[in-house]
Parts: sequence; C-alpha cells; structure tokens
Amino acid sequence: MKTSLIICLSSLALALTLLAQSPAAPQTSPPGAPATSPAAGAPVNPAAPAQLPPGATAPAPPAGAAAPEATVTATLSPAPTASASPSPAAEASGGVLGSNWLIDKFRKGGPIMWPILIVSIIGLTVVIERIFWWTGRWFRRDPKRIEKVFTAIEQNDVAEASRLSRGSRDPVLRMMWNGLNHQHASLQGALQVAAGIEIKRAGRFLVVMDTLVTLAPLLGLLGTITGLIRSFSFLGNEELAVQAVTGGIAEALIATACGLGIAIFALIPFNFFTSRVSNLEFELQTAATNLEVMLGAQTAAREMEFAGQAKPSGKGSSI
Repeated sequence: MKTSLIICLSSLALALTLLAQSPAAPQTSPPGAPATSPAAGAPVNPAAPAQLPPGATAPAPPAGAAAPEATVTATLSPAPTASASPSPAAEASGGVLGSNWLIDKFRKGGPIMWPILIVSIIGLTVVIERIFWWTGRWFRRDPKRIEKVFTAIEQNDVAEASRLSRGSRDPVLRMMWNGLNHQHASLQGALQVAAGIEIKRAGRFLVVMDTLVTLAPLLGLLGTITGLIRSFSFLGNEELAVQAVTGGIAEALIATACGLGIAIFALIPFNFFTSRVSNLEFELQTAATNLEVMLGAQTAAREMEFAGQAKPSGKGSSI
C-alpha cells in the first residue's frame, strides 16, 4: 500500500509539472531598446561623392540636361519596433506554477478543489494497488496443480493431495490445503473460513472505491453551490458584477466537471474488480463443493467396506 501511494504521488506530481506545462513564451527585447542592424549603425555622409573603382571616370550628364543642384542620397533609418509590454495577467501569473494550465484551473475551481484532489489521489492509489494485486493473482493461478490434487483424492491418496496443495499461492489451493488438514474436525467449517479469508483479500478497498464513486459527484455539486453563491453575492455591485459572476460560474463548472470525472474514473475499475471478486468466489465454492463430495464419497465407501468386514459369517447352529 505504501509503495502504491508513493507511485501515485510521484505520477501526479510529474503530470502537474511536466505534462501540463505550457510552452515558454518567445523572448522579446526589453521595452525601449531600439532594434539595430549593422547597416543602420554605419553613418552616411550626404555630401560625400559616390565611390568609383580605380581608373573609372564619372559618366558625363547627357546633352541639354541641367546639372543637378543637389545630390539625393538614400539614408537608412531603423524601422520602428513595437515594444510589447507584458500584460498584468502575465505578470501576476509568472513562474512555473503560474504558467501551469492545470494549476490555473485548480485555483479557479475554488476551495472545494482540495477535497476533490484528496479524493482523486486516494482513488488513483486504490486502483493501482488493485491492479497490481489482481495481476499477481493471475500469475499465481495454477489450474494444473488443482487437477493433480483432485486426481490424488480420487485415488484415495489424501496425503499426496495435501502435499501438492501445500505452499501454493493460489487461493483455491490454499483453501483446499486448509480443508484437507482439518477434515477430521470439520471439513466444511475449515473450507468456509479459508474461503472467507481469500474473498476478503480480493475485495479489499472495494468499500473505499464505492465511497469515492458516491462522494466525488457530491463534492462537485457542493462546489457548484458555493460558486453560485459567490456569483450572486456580487450582483449588487454594478462595477464588479460581470467579472465576479463569470468567475463564480467558472468555479461551479470546474468543480462539477472534476467531481464527475473522478466518479467516472473510479466507477469502471470498481465494477471490474467487483466482477473479479464474484468470479473468485464462484471458483472457491466450486472447488470446496467438489472436495466435500469426493471426500464424502470416500468416507462412505470406507464405512461400507468396514461394515462388510465386521458382519458375522451367518452359519446356523444345529439342535
């Protein structure tokens, strides 16, 4: 249980910090700093003549054309840059936690999100622990050894059947071993006690999951009520009415969605694990019934054989 809880907490922290992390904003130049370029940094002298390669002469103006009075030169000026200043919302939500989408929604969901978070962690822990247990139980199954035990009982070799079922991790074999070792006292009672222990192990934490399936929607409904109360409490103020009402409705919807999501997440594995417990109970009952029938038939056969041997020869006496 502790290992499963550590795994769940680690996975939840990893999901909150890595998977839900929003992409980083592109770096921009600080406000007020003009954008410069190498060409813009070089000064241009308007009076300086154009440079010509060595040995080349300037072309003469065409005939009849007036000499230019002024030389028009092109100057390079830096393009105006819009310095984007960060918005107040971005400044208020700075840092790693501020840019996290899940944490932002968690904050908007109101104080009822904390018990919903606790419920989700407990539900995830129970689901992972049950998955590990049923996976191990699947690998612990040994139907071939069960057949060997029944074969040994049919051959009236109870000692061999007890030896085959000893030390097994299969719940059915453990129940059969308990019944074989206590058949002289009470076979049916020993089988019932062993089967009850195995069913209790298989159904562990199912009550917790059943409670979570019912509790999570109720918490979401409570968050809806608190969000609506917060919304209607600001209706008297005209300046803050729109913003407060929308924030309260968002809180109500977020809490409701989280509660329903947890209930849906816990309902499917709860029904699956419940069906697995029912199947295990049927297997235990079937094996216990077969064991009682086979041992009862052997006991009846031994009693009849003993009664036949103890019966007198039946020779009449002469008068």
